Amino acid sequence: MSPTELLQTGLVAPFTEFGFMRRAWVASLALSLSAGPVGTLLILRRLTLMGDAMSHALLPGAALGFMFAGLSLPALGLGAFLAGLLVAALAHQAAKLTAQREESALAAFYLMALASGVMLVSVRGTSVDLMHLLFGNILAADTQTLPLVATVAGVTLLLLAVFARPLIADTLDPGFLRLAWPGGSRWMRPLFMALLVSNLVAGFLTLGTLMSVGLLVLPAAAARFWSRNLAPQMLLASLLAALASTVGLLLSYHAQLPTGPAIVLSAGTMYLLSLLCGRHDSLWRRSPAPTSGDLS
Repeated sequence: MSPTELLQTGLVAPFTEFGFMRRAWVASLALSLSAGPVGTLLILRRLTLMGDAMSHALLPGAALGFMFAGLSLPALGLGAFLAGLLVAALAHQAAKLTAQREESALAAFYLMALASGVMLVSVRGTSVDLMHLLFGNILAADTQTLPLVATVAGVTLLLLAVFARPLIADTLDPGFLRLAWPGGSRWMRPLFMALLVSNLVAGFLTLGTLMSVGLLVLPAAAARFWSRNLAPQMLLASLLAALASTVGLLLSYHAQLPTGPAIVLSAGTMYLLSLLCGRHDSLWRRSPAPTSGDLS
């Protein structure tokens, strides 16, 4: 087989011959566009573990949507979105009204939410339904999934374009933003949390609850090893997420692997390579240069 035929069979044919592969690819590319910028801000705010906790907090809302409407994606998505916002609001209020730190309150509420979701699905569904909600199946993306994911990506990019400066200022120096924009600064954290939860819901609809945070965190973390500037980091994070999605889909197709974990592990591989040999602060850049005594 010639290299051209090998390239056609290995990389192009899965997407040209099978509609489910094309739909999964389009959904993952749309998710990558918005996951890159949101994940970059998430890491810059040092809220990475909060993002992971929020992804688990979606489950009870999705379970309620499943109980009332079955595997209806609009119902699952709306329930998950409301559950994520509720858990974030409860954790914020608990930290505001008591001496407990917000991450501690979030950990408590997300654990209760996760257990409640598993309980609801177990009572009204089956183990197959539970696995579907936890791990998803992007290969099952259909004409309902694509518009929802595309809408989330489009609205996220639009809001980031409009509120980029105040969101970045709220991330880097909230005190300055309060002085510069007293009326609007208080809305920046809720706006960011809404964007985070929306993208987690989009990830949940394609990759499942446990995998949804992968495309948010890993490409953004990898991008920080290649650029010190925020805009290039966001762009690179989106490109890496898109590449990880493509590689993961192809690995899943050729090696018969579960698709969500294959995509996240592809993103993880890119993170490890960036950690080892990135341009900034990688292990290669931080390793001491050999001295003349070492060379002799």
